Amino acid sequence: MKKIVKDSVVTLNYEVTDPDGNMLDAGEKPLIYLHGGYDDVFVAIEHSLQGKSVGDTVKVKMQPAQAYGEYNADLVLIESLDMLPQPLTVGMQIEGEPDGTPEEAVFYTVTDIADGKAVLDGNHPLAGRALIFTATVTALRPASPGEIEAGQVL
Repeated sequence: MKKIVKDSVVTLNYEVTDPDGNMLDAGEKPLIYLHGGYDDVFVAIEHSLQGKSVGDTVKVKMQPAQAYGEYNADLVLIESLDMLPQPLTVGMQIEGEPDGTPEEAVFYTVTDIADGKAVLDGNHPLAGRALIFTATVTALRPASPGEIEAGQVL
């Protein structure tokens, strides 16, 4: 029976919940990634899958630092609406450059609009949250030389 090792292409059916069981990601599409330190999935998930086979299920509990990081209040900005693309709606994502540095572009979510200003949050929506990732291995194959060279599934 094949086992997950470095340079395996792994297909997972998965879901992500919070510790109270609230669904955060129903995993409507399978997750396909290149195993072996290519940063395609969180380290804790990759470690739990090492050596597993098709049909195996893992449940990984991750603290914020192991997933999307702690919530950073410094990534919340209040901007004048006339400085932002229009039309602007709550929930919309816009790309911004903190301190005007293009190599550090961040996606901001519009969380509120009032009094001619918008609140923009540059944190990942799941930042600061503990997550429970549950997955079943549904397929497994060796990566192609091109995938290994690219460091991703092609």
